[in-house]
Order: sequence, then C-alpha cells, then structure tokens
Amino acid sequence: MATVGDICVSAAINLLSALAFLLAFAILRLQPFNDRVYFPKWYMKGIRGSPTGSTLVKKFVNLDFGTYIRFLNWMPAALHMPEPELIDHAGLDSAVYIRIYILGVKIFAPITILAFMVLVPVNWTGKTLETPGAKNLTFNDIDKISISNVPFGSNRFWAHIVMSYVFSTWTCYSLYKEYQHVAAMRLRFLAAERRRPDQFTVLVRNVPPDPDESVSEHIEHFFCVNHPDHYLMHQVVYNANKLASIAAEKKKLINWYVYYQNKYERNPSKRPTTRTGFLGFLGAKVDAIDHYTAIIDNLSKQEAEERENVIKNPNAVIPAAFVSFKTRWGAAVCAQTQQSSNPTIWLTEWAPEPRDVFWENLAIPYFDLNMRRLLMTVSLFFLTFFFMIPIALVQSLANIEAIEKVLPFLKPIIEKPSIKSVIQGFLPGLALKIFLTILPKILMTMSKLEGFTSLSALDRRSASKYYLFVLVNVFLGSVITGTAFQQLQQFINQPSTEFTKTVGSTIPMKATFFITYIMVDGWAGIAAEILRLSPLISFHLKNTFLVKTEQDRQNAMDPGSLEFATSEPRIQLYFMLGHVYAPVTPFLLPFIVIFFAFSYMIFRHQIINVYNQQYESGASFWPDIHGRVIMGLIISQILLMGLLSTRGTDKSTLVLIAQPVLTFWFHRYCKGRFESAFVKLPLEDAMVKDTLERAVEPNLNLRLYLQNAYVHPVFKGDDFEKPAIIDDEEDNPLIQTTRTSRRGSKPESDSEPGSC
Repeated sequence: MATVGDICVSAAINLLSALAFLLAFAILRLQPFNDRVYFPKWYMKGIRGSPTGSTLVKKFVNLDFGTYIRFLNWMPAALHMPEPELIDHAGLDSAVYIRIYILGVKIFAPITILAFMVLVPVNWTGKTLETPGAKNLTFNDIDKISISNVPFGSNRFWAHIVMSYVFSTWTCYSLYKEYQHVAAMRLRFLAAERRRPDQFTVLVRNVPPDPDESVSEHIEHFFCVNHPDHYLMHQVVYNANKLASIAAEKKKLINWYVYYQNKYERNPSKRPTTRTGFLGFLGAKVDAIDHYTAIIDNLSKQEAEERENVIKNPNAVIPAAFVSFKTRWGAAVCAQTQQSSNPTIWLTEWAPEPRDVFWENLAIPYFDLNMRRLLMTVSLFFLTFFFMIPIALVQSLANIEAIEKVLPFLKPIIEKPSIKSVIQGFLPGLALKIFLTILPKILMTMSKLEGFTSLSALDRRSASKYYLFVLVNVFLGSVITGTAFQQLQQFINQPSTEFTKTVGSTIPMKATFFITYIMVDGWAGIAAEILRLSPLISFHLKNTFLVKTEQDRQNAMDPGSLEFATSEPRIQLYFMLGHVYAPVTPFLLPFIVIFFAFSYMIFRHQIINVYNQQYESGASFWPDIHGRVIMGLIISQILLMGLLSTRGTDKSTLVLIAQPVLTFWFHRYCKGRFESAFVKLPLEDAMVKDTLERAVEPNLNLRLYLQNAYVHPVFKGDDFEKPAIIDDEEDNPLIQTTRTSRRGSKPESDSEPGSC
C-alpha cells in the first residue's frame, strides 16, 4: 500500500512532468517554424499565414525576447473568448464538450469543501487505527482521515449517510441545471444555425426491392405518393469503395507529378528523375514527369471504367438514399414517423450532415444490423473480462510483496526507499494508462461493424463501450483482486449483497492507487496533450522529407480533434471516482477538482487554436453524458451501502436504500423533460424557420442548393450526377410509374428525381 511519502513522490514526478510539458509548449509555440503545429485551426480558416521574417533566422526562431517574458499569456487568452463566440468559432459540439469539465468543477468543488469541513474531522477523531488492536493492520496517514478510522458500529457513520444524501442532492441539482442549459443552447443553435443540407434531408434505408422499378424509381414513386406536397428530390447511394481507392491513389500521384513539374520549371536545364522501385529508391532510373504522366493516365482509364461500371451496374446501387424535402417541416415529419406498416422497411432517420456520413455502412440490411450488434455485444463481453488479466498484472506492481515473491533477486533493489516509492506511487498508474491506449481502435472497429451510418454515432457508440470497459476493468478490476474468471465466478456465485460488500470493503484500500492514476493521467497526461509532441515530430518529418507542394504542407498540419470516443469515458471515470470516494476518502477529492479545472483550461485552448472537428452534431451526445454521470452516482451509492454494511451499521444502512431509487427517478424525469430536444426537431420550430426563410429569400432555388450535397465524395466535382430539371406536378393526382416495364428506363444517373 502506498504511503503519504509515496504519494508525495508521485505528485512531485507528475507535477514536474506537467510543468516541463507546459514550459516546453510555451517556448515551442513561439517559434515561427512551429506555427502550423500549435495554431492549425487559424490556418485552415484562412485567417493566419506563414510567419515571415527579414532574415532567414527570424523565419525559424523568435528573436523577440519580450514574448518569452510573457510566455504564459496563453492561459488567460484561452479563457478570454466568450461562449457565443466560441460556438461560432469551433461549433456547439466543442463548446458543450468543455462544459463537462465545468460541470465537474461545479459538482466537486463544493463537495470537497463540505467533505473536509464535516467528514475529515469525523474520521480523524475516530482514533480506530490508533488503538492497540490495530497494530497488526497495514495503514497510512491517509487512512486516518478516511472512513476506515471510524469505530465499528459507531453512530459517527450517520454523518457519512447524511453527507451522502447531501452530495447526491447537489450532484442531481447541478446535472439538472446543466441539462437545462445545454438543451437551451442546442435549441438556440438550431434556430440560429445557417441553412444546412441535413436540415432538409432524411436518410432512408432498407428500401424494399421492386421487380418492375429500379431503386431510384421506386424511391421517387414511394415519396411522390406518401409525401406529395413536400418531397423534392433524392440521391441514391452507390457502392463506390473500389472507385474511391483508385481516386485516392490517383490524387497522391498527381501531387508527385505537380512537385516534379514545378521542380523542372525552376530548373529547365535538367529533367527530374526518379526510380521505379520501392519508394523511389530502387529500380531503374526514369524521367519523373513522363513516369508519373503514364501512371496517372493508366489510373484515369481505370477510374473511367470503374465509374462506368458503377453507373450501369444495378448491383452498385444499394437500397438506401438521401431524400430531400422542400421544407424543414416536411423533413421533420418524415424523419420522425414510421413510413410503412412493416417496421423493417423504409426506415427513416435524420440524415447526418454531409461530412458526418460514414458511407461504408449504408448498405447493411436491417436484419444484419441486429445480428452484428448481438455479435459485437458478445465480443465486448469477452474482451472486457479477458482484459482483466493484464489489469491484474498492473495491480501487482503496487504490491511490493508480490514482486519480491515472483522476483526474489530484486529484493535488495526495490527495498530502497526511493525505488520503492517510485514503484508504488508512479508505475501502477503509468502502466494502466499504457494498457488503455491500445483499446480505442479495437472498440471503434467493433462499432463500425455494428453498422452505424455517421461518424458522430460511431463516436458515441465507441464511447459507451469504452465507458463500460473502464468501469469493469479500471475501476472494479482495480478494486477487486484476482484473475478475470475468478472475479466473474465470484460475481456469479455470490449473492449480489455479498459482492457489493466485497467491493465496498476494498474501496478505501485502493484510494492511493487511484490518486496516483489521477496524477499520471489527469495532470501529466493532460499537460502532454497541449505539447502535441507526436504531431510536432510528425509535421517536421513530413515537412522535411515528404512535403512537395503547399497542399502537402496543409495536410501535414494534422490538427486532430477532441476524440470524443476515448476522452469522454475517461472523464466519466473521474466523476465516478469523485462520487465513490467523497464519503469514504475525501483526501482524493482535491486531485479530482484540479484535474477538471486544469483540463478545462487546456482543452479550451486546444479547441480555439488547434482542433478541427470532423462533424457538428449539435451536442447530441449530452444525454449520454448525463446518463453516465447518473450511473456512476448510483454505483457509488450502492457501494457505500455495501461498505457500511460491513462496519456494523446494518440498520442505519437501510436509510440509504431510497437513495439510488430517487436518483434513478431523477434520471427518468430529466430524460422525459429534456432528451427529446436532442433527438427530435419540434415541428413548431421547423415551421418558424421555414417561414422566416421564405420571407427573406423568396427566390431560393433549394434544389440547386441540395443537388450535390449527398453525392458520394468520390463523385464530387464530376458530372456524374446531372442537375435535375425542376418539374413539380403537385396538382396532378396521377403519379407516373414504370412498373409495367423497365426496358425504356434510363440509367440511375440520368434519371430526374423529384418529378412527381
């Protein structure tokens, strides 16, 4: 068990690491040659240009020593931008995301003060660990201010029970106010948002086959019949994965061609050369311009052939489409209602914004989706419990006796006070963080296999998996000792009350481990985020060896994004740790508060200057945030009941039974009160926005605005999709159809969708 001295060593290591990262960032960001690494967002917006200097040195090194004196001015600058301006600059998703950190400070700062004023004196004066009977127990000074120091069966436990209710009440109040505020932010954002294609568009999946009509004709016929007054047009979805790979390869080679062409124009006396082998280093030497011209011509032929195949092959058209309507009201009615008596066909949902679409999953049939999700659920179960094995190995690092038993020859070394402090106070948290870095790609792949059609949905689904994983492995896996299957067997065989008692009784003993983890991940880890060491090295390597054109330099910036799928579940771990340890070991709470406050400042700076989000979902993830905080709160309440039931307070513990019930009722109330604002668009708001738009822009050609919005990215800029002729026949009661014959029908790309 780590002592206070071990905690101090860990705190010193992590504080020095964090300060070193911050100092390195403060200096590196001032250098002109790093400008694209630390301010890429401004470059992508076209507001910032490459630094210029009168001398060659000034182009690379900042010689203004006054800026070094003010090297910490990025901190107040990160907090200076008001929230409305931040939303306009970075989007609602980013602005709401950093409110999670504000919520953490709002919840735990008052709880920390209250816990230190009430519970710490109650625990400290318990004196249980100072009695003669406690001489054989292993404890430290932190345990003296924890619930472990309260006598068995003491009435002092009423203080913990009362404070648990106070903490839960304050948490629920804060969650309610924040949910209310974020819901209002979302509605204001949607009302004030500029026109976007997804406001008028619905994604239709599982289009049933028709023997007499093509997919495109069948979709047009269905919506002309069922939405005659509001249907505008549609864009069928093509399976163009092979075409996309050819286009990507061609684009890369064109970049090389441009590079060598520019090189030749600068020095016409010498034709540039390259080698035909591996990476241009091996093989025969050839004329570079002629070489790449020939390859590009060949790829252009392949691209044209594949495009022709996509156009003419009926199997390339998948049973899905993006259907657009004349009004937001019409789109809302379609997206939020059932289209057929068979609930497995003509499935409609709000279309993601164009850059949010994950094209590969659009063709997955309805029944395949259910089977895929079942398989991924089973896979997640086994992944979660098998991963407990390395987690258990990590936890053994915190046990000096276990290391000495397995590796006895290391005993003289690890018994040294300095080495022992590092092993117990720093290595467990670091090792656990390293293990967790390999998970995100696995979980994202599993989410893709489940068939979600937008990047935002993939992120939210991956986040839910990661949270479950963190809950079972990082929290419960760290609290309970033993192998994965021993824990699983214990959970299955023991009554639920006994399992709760087992977990609850071991929680106080693991406080020091979680303190070290918070310092490694939440202090040094967050400080490393702002340094951007990996993108820094990557940019300069690319800029030195790979950048051929200005477009290459733009692509080499790699601004990154918030990575919601991994960062949000990590935040939820801190919420849960704070709630679990608030009535048990209040000493952990200041570390939590520092994490939330420090992270808020760091990520606000990154959102303003660095991150470039791939999509904008309008903060649709907030119900998940609220639900996971509630889940962590309920878990903490149940574990407190288990802990107190082992301390001779069985009767008083009954008072806590109502707490999780009331918390769950509160969650259901908030769900009914606010969640609809995140999944549905009120018809009233849609009508208001439509009416205002007609008044301001009466001659808006919406068809022209939408015609290429949901074309597959590989077709952007091509004549693949011809503009449809405006030919509305709203007053004609007869809907034309080609069910009698398909011989005279035109190819999908030549049809005129939208002519009812």
